[in-house]
Amino acid sequence: MANPKTPDATRRSERSRRAIFDAALELVGEVGFDKLTIEGIAARAGVGKQTIYRWWPSKAAVLLDAFIGDAGDEEIELPDTGDLEADLKFVLRATADEFNDPSFEAPYRALAIAGANDPELSRQFVSRLQDTGVQAYVNRLHKAREAGTIAADTDLRIAAEMLVSPFAQRWLMRSGPLTHEFTDTLVEQVLRGIATR
Repeated sequence: MANPKTPDATRRSERSRRAIFDAALELVGEVGFDKLTIEGIAARAGVGKQTIYRWWPSKAAVLLDAFIGDAGDEEIELPDTGDLEADLKFVLRATADEFNDPSFEAPYRALAIAGANDPELSRQFVSRLQDTGVQAYVNRLHKAREAGTIAADTDLRIAAEMLVSPFAQRWLMRSGPLTHEFTDTLVEQVLRGIATR
């Protein structure tokens, strides 16, 4: 009689990891970060809480990995149609749509708030998520500077932050809606300041 196949531990681990990620993202949307618990994630995922603690030190760490997924390993590239203003408007409009989606907004807001009280989480959040996004803007602005569209002495990092920081501030503080009109105006104002004279 043939021996039964040995279970593939790697596949089982990946299934468990995916179930944990799905559970964390679902639960943070349902109960919020304060009421999110390792026990709740484990129960929803159908795993023991010791499995979660073997891979992550806290609920915030689980949520960060769940939210970033594989995206943190990929370089982001903004479109380059040759029209910097149109490209930036396209990207910021899409970003506004994403931030207005509750399934994106709940975990991102939870991580932003948790990071304010946890320096290590904040460092990881910035290095794995925010810096990647800002660098994509820097890279696109670099191409525009080489093409002579923006002033040669433009500090590209500051210019990129001028595009994303007011957006992030408005969203985080809920000081106004993230509309396409807002993002278009933001792009126009920033480009007016850095355009070649």
